[in-house]
Amino acid sequence: MSSPLTDLPAAEPFGDVKARAAAAVEAARAEILDLSQRIHANPEPAFEEHRAAAWVAEAIARHGYAVEAPAGSLATAVRGRITGGLGADGPRIGVLAEYDALPGLGHGCGHNTMAASGVGAAIALAAIRDAWAGEIVFLGTPAEERGSGKEIMLRDGLFEGVDAALLFHPGDRNHVECAPLASEDVSVVFKGLQSHAASDPWEGRNALDAMIALFVSVGLWRQQLPTHCRVHGIISEGGTAANIIPDRTRAWFMIRSADQAFYDDVMKPRFTELCKAAALAAGVDVEVEYSGYASTMKHSRTLAARWLANGAAYGVDDHGVDTAAGSTDMANVSWALPTIHPTLTITEGRTPGHSIEFRDAAARPLADEAVLLASTLVAQTALDLLLDPAVVAEAWNEFRGEVAPA
Repeated sequence: MSSPLTDLPAAEPFGDVKARAAAAVEAARAEILDLSQRIHANPEPAFEEHRAAAWVAEAIARHGYAVEAPAGSLATAVRGRITGGLGADGPRIGVLAEYDALPGLGHGCGHNTMAASGVGAAIALAAIRDAWAGEIVFLGTPAEERGSGKEIMLRDGLFEGVDAALLFHPGDRNHVECAPLASEDVSVVFKGLQSHAASDPWEGRNALDAMIALFVSVGLWRQQLPTHCRVHGIISEGGTAANIIPDRTRAWFMIRSADQAFYDDVMKPRFTELCKAAALAAGVDVEVEYSGYASTMKHSRTLAARWLANGAAYGVDDHGVDTAAGSTDMANVSWALPTIHPTLTITEGRTPGHSIEFRDAAARPLADEAVLLASTLVAQTALDLLLDPAVVAEAWNEFRGEVAPA
């Protein structure tokens, strides 16, 4: 079958080996795309991705990877490892995959394409392992949408010894660099006292009043927040009946900022104070729990340069920094080792993420082609590092600030 990935020459250096990687992706086209479509058709939310994790683990095991599933403390995390045919003495390159879906929406962020492309790159690198030394560490990472699975995997030591981390994300434009916001999930629970809402409401303490006061406070707070900040939430428990004073309400908020210091020093403590003030106003108690922390991004220009060169060989244009990237726990990884999180388009035009339109696009032919392209570019960028350890050293020097990137 004719394909741009095999018809066009791969980027130099190592163009012949990179061409073999592209051919290996094309040879596994049916397997890679079947995985993407199966995960899309069977969406599983954060920490519940049991089928997706099993399918990913089975796929890489078929291609020679030694697989741990589960890996670390997360039931749906996967780690696979394979050494090069020229020996294990070389770089260790992390090839990542995501596969969690959005509750009530499914794959509205296209993580099915991320799982399939990570597996596709792993398959390609295994197919040409005679050409490189070192190790590929495949990491199937749960709970990106809620819970920051990669942060847990970092704490579990699953990234230890890895020299670079590569993960594609689908979008409506092409970006090698993203600028995600620092973010945390916040669970807010107000606890009051039930009573009859008609006969003796004065005997109750209304937890819903506190929740409404909090949402009003957040709305007013937004007027003074810088434009790089976001606060948004939903009420997941609002009471049990209209004739009962609610004694318990719960909300799920997310607070975000592009400025890490502003988030840590201003936003987070201020939000906590707003919760306490709402509780005080309604005469109820409050519990505020932060979880799922994602940081801002430390972008590796060294790795990005290799991605751009490899993409240019297939006519991929870069549209500049993605400033509408939301938040991602891939950013947490970027503070532990050299990392890139590039985007390739899966849509015909501008399409918002976390939408029905984007969910449907993630299963269409254009998304399938992006999966194969991403598989190829991740594999080829990994080859740049495996075949030239000096690039790995350059990436680490940049990461540590020992040399200023161009």
